[in-house]
Amino acid sequence: METILKLLPLRIAEKVRNIDKDGRLQEVRLKINKPVILNVNDTEYIIKENIHPIEMKQILQRISNYSVYAYDEQIKQGYITVSGGCRIGISGEYSVDNGIIKSLKNIYSLNIRIAKEKIGCSNRIMKYITREGRVLNTILISPPKCGKTTLIRDIARNISDGFQEVNLKGKKVTIVDERSEIAGSYLGIPQMNVGVRTDVYDGCLKSDGMIMAVRSMSPDVIISDEIGTEEDIRAVEKSFLCGVSVITSIHGESVEDIYRRSVFKRIIENRILDRAIVLDNRKGVGHVRSIYDFRKKEDIFNDY
Repeated sequence: METILKLLPLRIAEKVRNIDKDGRLQEVRLKINKPVILNVNDTEYIIKENIHPIEMKQILQRISNYSVYAYDEQIKQGYITVSGGCRIGISGEYSVDNGIIKSLKNIYSLNIRIAKEKIGCSNRIMKYITREGRVLNTILISPPKCGKTTLIRDIARNISDGFQEVNLKGKKVTIVDERSEIAGSYLGIPQMNVGVRTDVYDGCLKSDGMIMAVRSMSPDVIISDEIGTEEDIRAVEKSFLCGVSVITSIHGESVEDIYRRSVFKRIIENRILDRAIVLDNRKGVGHVRSIYDFRKKEDIFNDY
């Protein structure tokens, strides 16, 4: 929290402190010549203090340790990850050449997302995604802001460290963290607790990272976030054929979303997926609505 506050102008940081007294800040949204918007425990607060253009430049300098060019590749992807694992989304005027993003010339807004761990949040579902010491191929299905990244991060930790309650010994895990969200790496070092046996491919395309991991890291389990392209599916198939378990996620509302998407047709027909965990926020962020068994084609747990 203090790391984030040091990025802000003092007049804004003090107001944020006064609003977020319980440490439940989730987002700080900044726009040039607009009020600051906070999201605290899913409640929106507006600070009626406009961000001046010079302040936006100063914030960006602090974010990049006064070397914006060193973060050029991340900026092209629309974000920068800072110490502590918080990811800062960036928008503005992009320079595009032949369909390829070359640079971001003028920054208009920043979205500071506060990274938070919930150690142990996956404990209750470990029995559903393991069997006799093996990790089942599992996909998390969730709308945005329902805690899927937080859950998948803790799953990685439990698998990597081992989970005695289900007699799961620690396994070698590779996280392919294309958008630096799961491990929250800063300068290549994970800022989140993802387990002692975990390797992280930070900022690497999921399809490339899965194949590289199979070839060189000898993982027992590969974990990624938000698959959906044909290349991603081929990488999942390759991992499966090499005896590696896969845990991943997609944006969606229900298991039916997978059956409706043609790109998933092969991994369903080839019986690659074992379980689906469906999340919503009906009872709070991270609520597990149901767990689906693809072999039985039915829920084995539900909390509707």
